Amino acid sequence: MANDDKLFELMTQMYGEMQEGFKEVNKRIAGAESKIASAESKIDRLEKAVVKTNMTIEHDILPKIDALFDGYMQHSEQLARIENEVSKHEEIIMRRIR
Repeated sequence: MANDDKLFELMTQMYGEMQEGFKEVNKRIAGAESKIASAESKIDRLEKAVVKTNMTIEHDILPKIDALFDGYMQHSEQLARIENEVSKHEEIIMRRIR
């Protein structure tokens, strides 16, 4: 019987140690789950910020860039017309001077 009692006591001790180990593992898992939830929350905020940034680019910035480009093209065309007219007048003036 003494061996049975010692075996039972040893098994009880091992069971207690295992339970403590499981508690530690459960704490770590809970901590990891908390960190994962926090990371998911941060990712959600980042996704919303990216969407907001994309919307700003698409609706505010790109139309302005297009308008600036159109203005640049109009300005370039106007300068080309002016240059052509100046060239014509320059030729006329040069003919009269000679």
